[in-house]
Amino acid sequence: MTTMSENTTTPDLSWIDDITMTELERNPYKAYERLRAEAPLAYVPVLGSYVASTAEICREIATSPDFEAVITPAGGRTFGHPAIIGVNGDVHADLRGMVEPALQPVEVDRYVDDLVRPIARRYLEQFEDDGRAELVSQYCEPVSVRSLGDLLGLRDVESDTLRDWFAKLSRSFTNAAMTENGEFANPAGFDEGDQAKAEIQAAVDPLIDKWIVEPDGSAISRWLHDGMPPGQTRERSYIYPTIYVYLLGAMQEPGHGMASTLVGLFGEPDQMEQVVDDPALIPRAISEGMRWTSPIWSATARISTGPVTVAGVDLPGGTPVILSYGAANHDSDVYAAPTRFDLHRPPLPHLAFGAGNHACAGIYYANHVMRIALEELFETIPVLERDTSAESEFWGWGFRGPTSLNVTWEV
Repeated sequence: MTTMSENTTTPDLSWIDDITMTELERNPYKAYERLRAEAPLAYVPVLGSYVASTAEICREIATSPDFEAVITPAGGRTFGHPAIIGVNGDVHADLRGMVEPALQPVEVDRYVDDLVRPIARRYLEQFEDDGRAELVSQYCEPVSVRSLGDLLGLRDVESDTLRDWFAKLSRSFTNAAMTENGEFANPAGFDEGDQAKAEIQAAVDPLIDKWIVEPDGSAISRWLHDGMPPGQTRERSYIYPTIYVYLLGAMQEPGHGMASTLVGLFGEPDQMEQVVDDPALIPRAISEGMRWTSPIWSATARISTGPVTVAGVDLPGGTPVILSYGAANHDSDVYAAPTRFDLHRPPLPHLAFGAGNHACAGIYYANHVMRIALEELFETIPVLERDTSAESEFWGWGFRGPTSLNVTWEV
């Protein structure tokens, strides 16, 4: 038996028991910085799960054959089964095969400019002569949800309705606080997610009825038909959980990614000037923005398929682990001065889009939505200034981004 030396002490980790959901939603970085230093794979009672907080451990678990995907309890309660982010094997292969054709680079290159650029210009026309705007609600989120909504086939659903749906689903998905008995601490926190799902079904069911008999090129229509025997379609109950995933994560990520990138650039005026002067730097700025504040901050999980040891921690089979990619992207062992937005840092890979066979299917699409939207913004209003009289607060632990970004310019 190995014994500890007299000079070795077990760290006191009782502070982990005091972590609250309010703390995580307002600013998870402080708690996760301490987790990375003292307990990079630790059980966090308020989440009812182990949490991985370093880049090395997140990547190891995400790519390990000893783990498979699992949806968090709050995520499962919100989306239902089978949501693409929480299934494995043949079901996962079928769902990925269902969504990926429209997201392949060669296909995205075919349609993305014609899809996104007119949408971006339309929203800019609404405020470019005003001299001020709140960019999250007036530009970043609307361009993001409208682009994906049109791609999915939801052209008749108002952008504000799409924004409302993803906000309600986000709050439901991250209603993750658990009691000591393993029950949800706030069951009523799922009510607005249920309301959003009812509204989604009311809007989408008639479209599905039509697409079953009259398929078109929209994504959901293709999900119904592609890969199915002639005369058959996938059941709507089978694809609805993945529709909810898209209406939350896929709609949220580009909007909040570009908003975070803008906040980061405003904090580094020289870098903002460089990007405005040279649009070829926009993709690099977006990559840094996604690392700096990852939109999908800590929303995915894995479960051990058998007993396994990770980072010196013995995990029994069936142990869920939440992968905190937002914390991993601030790992000081990987990134120098990780809390600083730095357009010119060495181009190291980040985990904002996940890793392994459950990495985000829309990486290429999302990056191009953000690129086009920022190109149009800087071309139309190249002299943006941050309105320092209004704070730009970030919110969220599972999904994170600025709640507002007020700007001004000369007209």
